[in-house]
Amino acid sequence: MNRSKTEHSTNTPPRLWGLAFCLLGRAEAILLARGAGFDFAVIDMEHGPLGIGELGQAAAAGIAAGMPVWGRVTGPHSDDVARVLDCGASAVVVPHVDSAQDAAQVARRCRFAPRGARALPGPLPALDYALLPASELTERAERGTRVVAMIESAAALEAVEGIAATEGIDMLMIGSNDLADGLGLRGQLDHPRVREAFETIAAAAQRHGCGFGVMGLPPQLVQSHGLALGAEVIVATNETNLVIEGGAALLERLRATEAEVTPARRPSGSRP
Repeated sequence: MNRSKTEHSTNTPPRLWGLAFCLLGRAEAILLARGAGFDFAVIDMEHGPLGIGELGQAAAAGIAAGMPVWGRVTGPHSDDVARVLDCGASAVVVPHVDSAQDAAQVARRCRFAPRGARALPGPLPALDYALLPASELTERAERGTRVVAMIESAAALEAVEGIAATEGIDMLMIGSNDLADGLGLRGQLDHPRVREAFETIAAAAQRHGCGFGVMGLPPQLVQSHGLALGAEVIVATNETNLVIEGGAALLERLRATEAEVTPARRPSGSRP
């Protein structure tokens, strides 16, 4: 799953569809995502109450169930950038990567020497807590790790070539709403300038052998802003939106059915 300048393949990887969790951090949430058919889950520690404890529980459940769990931290300077990997996440998603320097710092913290300076951990859940020689542990852990830099600001868009070229960064992922906001187009994801920014980011990823993913797109823009640009990873929605939007749509249908039914009138004076 890792990208390197010498190992990148031109083979198209299978597309992965993910579900993010902002509130539900229990192990059962991962099984719900798997049962619905998602390919991976994201524990979002940036927006909401979830923290490293919930991430560890979710990752353990994912390892047991064969469901990859990714951890989204709060930014390049988060104490949890490498810690989510130690706790079993198969990928770390880092928002607010606004420069090549940010990208290099993230990669350095997530990669073992000589590629970086990640501290040697103890036995890892992703490796079944096996007691392994340090050289084998680091080699196997590197194989199962993906480092994702989020592009979601005007500064990141300007620096995208350098970010994509950073050794140790495997994927660029667009934070759709934040990117539009950073371009002064809050809520206007269908604006031509936003679409142009998506194209620029996708092209930079392809030029530098980096993966490309999107997060936060409404369904009607997934084709134009994701699939058409070669996105291999799409975080379809989060559980909050899924419940609110799905619940609202269900109630609308049920209330429409209710309005079509005329209740039978009881005879005057009759008992219920």
